[in-house]
Amino acid sequence: MADPASYRPQTGEIPTNPGVYRFRDPHGRIIYVGKAKNLRSRLNSYFANPAGLLPKTHAMVHAASSVEWTVVGSELESLQLEYTWIKEFKPRFNVMFRDDKSYPYLAVTMGEKYPRVQVLRGERKKGTRYFGPFTAGAIRDTLDTLLRVFPVRSCSAGVLKRAESSGRPCLLGYIDKCAAPCVGRISAEDHRALAEDLCTFMGGEAKPFVARLEKEMAAAVAELDYERAARLRDDIVALKKVFERNAVVLAEGTDADIFALHEDELEAAVQVFHVRGGRIRGQRGWVVEKVEDSTTPDLVEHLLQQVYGDEAGSQGRLPREVLVPAEPSNAAQLAEWLSGLRGARVDVRVPQRGDKATLMSTVRENAEHALKLHKSRRAGDLTMRSQALQELQEALDLPVALMRIECFDISHVQGTNVVGSMVVVEDGLPKKSDYRKFSVTGAAANDDTAAMHDVLTRRFRHYLQEKAEQAEAARMTGHQPGHRAAVEAAVAVALADTTTPAPRTRFAYPPNLVVVDGGQPQVNAAARALAELGIEDVYVVGLAKRLEEVWLPDSDFPVILPRASAGLYLLQRVRDEAHRFAISFHRQKRGKAMTVSALDAVPGLGDSKRKALLAQFGSVKSIKAATADELTVAKGIGPSLASAIVRHFNAEDGSEAATVPAINMTTGEILET
Repeated sequence: MADPASYRPQTGEIPTNPGVYRFRDPHGRIIYVGKAKNLRSRLNSYFANPAGLLPKTHAMVHAASSVEWTVVGSELESLQLEYTWIKEFKPRFNVMFRDDKSYPYLAVTMGEKYPRVQVLRGERKKGTRYFGPFTAGAIRDTLDTLLRVFPVRSCSAGVLKRAESSGRPCLLGYIDKCAAPCVGRISAEDHRALAEDLCTFMGGEAKPFVARLEKEMAAAVAELDYERAARLRDDIVALKKVFERNAVVLAEGTDADIFALHEDELEAAVQVFHVRGGRIRGQRGWVVEKVEDSTTPDLVEHLLQQVYGDEAGSQGRLPREVLVPAEPSNAAQLAEWLSGLRGARVDVRVPQRGDKATLMSTVRENAEHALKLHKSRRAGDLTMRSQALQELQEALDLPVALMRIECFDISHVQGTNVVGSMVVVEDGLPKKSDYRKFSVTGAAANDDTAAMHDVLTRRFRHYLQEKAEQAEAARMTGHQPGHRAAVEAAVAVALADTTTPAPRTRFAYPPNLVVVDGGQPQVNAAARALAELGIEDVYVVGLAKRLEEVWLPDSDFPVILPRASAGLYLLQRVRDEAHRFAISFHRQKRGKAMTVSALDAVPGLGDSKRKALLAQFGSVKSIKAATADELTVAKGIGPSLASAIVRHFNAEDGSEAATVPAINMTTGEILET
């Protein structure tokens, strides 16, 4: 690992012009490409305080051994050059948006003698008209339906040549899904006109064709040619099916690509809806690993660069509008660059209201679902789980396999209603039956470290207590724990007594690894709790959320796992689950504490009887002033309970608990007066 100071350029050597810079590793490979309005200011930020950089940037500057730059004339030129170099060198520290396939287009090869309709992916060809993109299933159905009405040639050049030489059409010619120009059933001019009609229809002008077929159908009916009328009727239904496959979502004539993303600390999911002629013609999606410190505007900029940069020189695929969730910092230069690729103006903007903003929210929901699906598939994959556990064991240098992991988190609001949570992962999968909740009170609720110490102490004290009870039970039966006779005796007892259920253990066996949500203070508190209990075979780490650093006890520096590491993803998933579980318990406890009453502390007074007293007397104050005989008037209140209520309030007379009315802590409303 190189020291950034060893290759830092002199400040005076770096120009202040706009430009593009490249970091290279010791082997000369480019590992990062960036652009800047002011090269000197940007590059100095990498070297001024390397220790203060975020982990990803810190790793990049230490993996590099040199930096170089190129001055350009404008920000637009820097944008173009940055994209060119990212595409050429594919630096590993740059964000790369990749999907598993390119999306298909319906293509009509108008440059051939007999135009051919087909499904194409990838680069565009000159003389070919494209419509889409579509999803794979939708485009096949669409093409099959269109060939009923527009029987344009769809065969390959080889099939066409064989048909011409043999004088017999292919199967599609026999089933009337091809006009068979290869054998002279239709002239080349008429076949080209048929292909033009297909292009016109796919361009959004469907009504004239439907109207023409309806007239022909009416004429056939008038001539009593019902067979032809039936065929025309089926053609009309087919055209309407294709045209109405996608509902109109925006004004007709609207061409736009609508992007949205959903992200977390490690990954981001992107979705785009392609709207052509006011209809959703296609959808695409990506999931990207965030290997550099990027904000949402930065991600949007890189996304548009990579999505549209590959389409340079293919006019027509870029729409008039590109709607994004956040405006990039260089939106003007980006729009100018895209306009140059399209050959006409392109607007890049964020929709604020109306139908486009509503559709944007739909795209965002799709992105959120895509990220959840990606994570669930990754979590449920056996190979990925095994890899994650192995990577984590190797990164932490642990001598045991991580069969069981427990994660702890503390939740509270300004020190009130402090709770702790414990979630369990076995073999990489959550085991919800072993989840536990902890209420933290007293001095332990003063701060997070004390609360963490308290929760870990209680969890493992229970484990030691159960272990001691099992050892005592084995001693009383005269068998050592784990002895075969003890097992046989336990089985015999279980078979003999079928009416008494087996006791449920409060805590299962101890984990191999304890994960705490927090940094070095929380980790040290957890390790201290285990040491005080004499437990030495359980390892402790902490995951700090802001930078995703893994802390070990009594360590001055954290362990930095690769951002794409399956082990880091497992830790993050377990930590997030503990956080969710803690928050749900905290909200439940806080909800109960929001309505407090002086009647709650009266022994033997349940909820229904409290309601009966309040219904009879109207307020807590009236209940306090009533005698025991007067209290028995309320439903369900007997003489002994009435005496207990009077004694309780007499004992609490003058205390704060006796004078505080019931208050809704959220609204401040006095519930009982």
